[in-house]
Amino acid sequence: MSQQTAQGASRGGAAWALVITSVAGFMAALDNLVVTTALPSIRKDLGGALGDLEWTVSAYTLTFAVLLMFGAALGDRFGRRRLFIAGLTVFTGASAAAAMAPGIGSLIAARAVQGVGAAVMMPLTLTLLTAAVPAAKRGMMYGIWGAVNGLAVASGPLIGGSLTEHVSWHWIFWLNVPLGLVTLPLARLRLAESYGAGARLDVPGTLLASGGLFGIVYGLVRGPSDGWTDTLVLTALSAGGALLTGFVLYSARAASPMLPMRLFRSRAFAGINAASLLMFLGMFGSIFLLSQYMQGVLGYSPTEAGLRMLPWTGMPMLVAPVAGILSDRVGGRPVVAAGLFLQAVGLGYMAAVATAHASYAAQLPALVISGIGMALYFAPAANLVMSSVRPQEQGIASGANNALREVGGALGIAVMSSIFSARGGYESAQSFVDGLRPALVTGSAVVALAAVAALVIPARRSAARLAAVDGQASATAPESGAPEAADVENADVENAALETTVR
Repeated sequence: MSQQTAQGASRGGAAWALVITSVAGFMAALDNLVVTTALPSIRKDLGGALGDLEWTVSAYTLTFAVLLMFGAALGDRFGRRRLFIAGLTVFTGASAAAAMAPGIGSLIAARAVQGVGAAVMMPLTLTLLTAAVPAAKRGMMYGIWGAVNGLAVASGPLIGGSLTEHVSWHWIFWLNVPLGLVTLPLARLRLAESYGAGARLDVPGTLLASGGLFGIVYGLVRGPSDGWTDTLVLTALSAGGALLTGFVLYSARAASPMLPMRLFRSRAFAGINAASLLMFLGMFGSIFLLSQYMQGVLGYSPTEAGLRMLPWTGMPMLVAPVAGILSDRVGGRPVVAAGLFLQAVGLGYMAAVATAHASYAAQLPALVISGIGMALYFAPAANLVMSSVRPQEQGIASGANNALREVGGALGIAVMSSIFSARGGYESAQSFVDGLRPALVTGSAVVALAAVAALVIPARRSAARLAAVDGQASATAPESGAPEAADVENADVENAALETTVR
């Protein structure tokens, strides 16, 4: 057992770590889409143009995606528990500010600050959980953690719609406040402190990565509404791409980069990150359109639409823990690949049965298949990310994976909205279906490509070999209170060994 794991066990145990990190992850993931079904009510109360309403969603996505890797790097350097608590505090306070916002401008500002807190908090949930759980039990714990996060992402429209319809839109933000106030003292008392490799903050890398992500995400969230030929959109995408290219070139040469490019020489790390980006691209865009389809075309209320999507959105709570245990036994690669293929089949099925008057019975098999597929993906994906790098690098690995998933989600909404607009529209129920079906086919193809990327991940070898590598990595890990710079040559050897044993 590593030193960090032993500290986690002695301080509060794996159960407390799971509860705390799952609640925090749920809060951050929920706020990605929880606002979408509340936009009409927000506009009625606070006013504002359509573009202003879009920014209540985009402001959170933008700051969240841009600062994820920076938040993980801060935690590695200054203490993961300390930064987790700071991020959770900012997120909780900004949630209260959003609930009390007197106008649309102040709401957008509060949403942006929410994203900052989530960006610091979210990537550290995985590293803190990893530090508290022995390697042999991580699959099951990651499965539960993944199920809670998957449920939050997929049920955002349901929760937002139900609260808006039956209480008030303010409660989509007030919901975070009691959760945060309860979780904060528990995090202080029950989580152990841990550190990353301990190198100094990579200021040039941070500026290049943050600037590049800002340009890409800004362009993606504005493209569908402003047009892909809009000067500002093209400038943002071009500048973002150039800065990210500069980040890659710089990180390949820097002595202590924020995100070592050598990590991508591992097929395990590269494969799971490619699969995650493509999975979120297909899933986010599909949920975005299907939520509108059920309400605008089939005539369900927000609550009714959310309940009817439960076979998809609620399935992770039932299947993901089992899938986590399964990944401990047979490895994560086949479970992730099978889940992604099922998700692709489910989206393709939905595209085939979607009509202006489709019955719920016709849609149900597609929802069930998609739900099982999503659950099988979420459970072992976190394990694959964390086991593909050394313990000291798990913070930045989590941050990079979360950043790619957020970019994938923003890209999915942008791409599918563009396909929808090109082939259909909101003029009539049939026009909506004409745009929805090719968008869902695209989502299905993208998720199938994610499954192919997952198959690139090396097969799992013996558990004994994995334990041996984990012990070697722990032996070279820095002391928790006095982090030191990692040795790059040793890291390459460890990564090569991890690749042969990754789950």
